[in-house]
Amino acid sequence: MKSIKTALWVRKAHRYLGIFLGLQFLLWTLSGMYFSWTDLDEIHGDHFKRDKIQQTGFVDLPGTDRLALDHPIRSLQLLDIGGTPHYWIDEEVLYNARTGEKRIGISQQEAVQVASRHMRPDLEVAEVKMIREVDAHHEYRGKPLPAYEIRYDTPDNLKVYVAASNGAFQTVRHRSWRWFDFLWMTHTMDYNTRDDFNTTLLRIFSLLGLVTVLSGFILWYISSPTIRGWRRKKSKAVSIL
Repeated sequence: MKSIKTALWVRKAHRYLGIFLGLQFLLWTLSGMYFSWTDLDEIHGDHFKRDKIQQTGFVDLPGTDRLALDHPIRSLQLLDIGGTPHYWIDEEVLYNARTGEKRIGISQQEAVQVASRHMRPDLEVAEVKMIREVDAHHEYRGKPLPAYEIRYDTPDNLKVYVAASNGAFQTVRHRSWRWFDFLWMTHTMDYNTRDDFNTTLLRIFSLLGLVTVLSGFILWYISSPTIRGWRRKKSKAVSIL
């Protein structure tokens, strides 16, 4: 009688856990299949980029002594913005390396030129706009702002982002990446930022999933005719002895 009650209790727990966790198990399975069957380079949008980016060389550049700096330089990077050399100093100030002029960001046209150095020449720009803030779910989250969002005329709703402060090419976003991002959110169960793999919700569901699997093994053990027959035979053997 006790074993029957135990079996009924385990069966009920297993059934309700299965119903409760079933949808999340399905999402984990679907997202895992998508991740394993998808080329990560394609997700990154590499097939939209040029095979090789031509690096520009500059000669006879003036020194930093011509710049109106009020503090020592900690870092300096030479950038090509629309074919014109620029100094990006201390990761915060942009100067035209030819004229020494301090710049407050780049123009929309320059952003398109930066993007064109990285993207395939057959792609046509459909729209360019400035974005100054994004929420935690935006496809450009966690990157420098403001930025230019450059949309191309493609069925994949292809977009490229270029930092407005220094013209740095940031990232490529398209339909396959957005599917990946959505499924990654369901896989990690991070519905706030999509980037945290240690969420409390994920840990709870993982533990409940383990309980569900173990309850299935227990249910099989206590309800299997083979196991019951083996236990009866063992019990008879012990009683004879």
